[in-house]
Amino acid sequence: MTDISFYHLQAEPLDRALPRLLEKVLEREYRTLIRGTSEERLTSLDESLWTYKSLSFLPHGREGEGDPATQPIFLTRDEGNQNSAQVIVLIEDAPAPDIDIFDRCLYMFDGEDEGTLAAARVRWKAFKDQELSVNYYQQTETGWQKKA
Repeated sequence: MTDISFYHLQAEPLDRALPRLLEKVLEREYRTLIRGTSEERLTSLDESLWTYKSLSFLPHGREGEGDPATQPIFLTRDEGNQNSAQVIVLIEDAPAPDIDIFDRCLYMFDGEDEGTLAAARVRWKAFKDQELSVNYYQQTETGWQKKA
């Protein structure tokens, strides 16, 4: 069963918060698929993964750039598991009809945007209705605080 964690962004944007979470995922030697809905958002995130730290980067690829199977982190708008990831990160309320093929799901949403917040609530209820394991983390100035 997929373990689902909601990450409520409040103290900093996705482009700064997600790379730190991805570092932890890579330390555990897990592969990650990041699924979004807009090309613009994936482009912005792609740039962030290359530049978020001055002395390092997170190895990754995206649609149309080589073989997805070789990428420890892969950014896409498509369904499926192109890089054999154990972890899926859903941004922009991306669809996840294939969630059961992943061990973990990180659902990240901007708590300052009412539309995004409403979509997260609907998704939370849908996952709970499917009797999936769901956790909730709220971002603070000092890190993530588990709330549910």
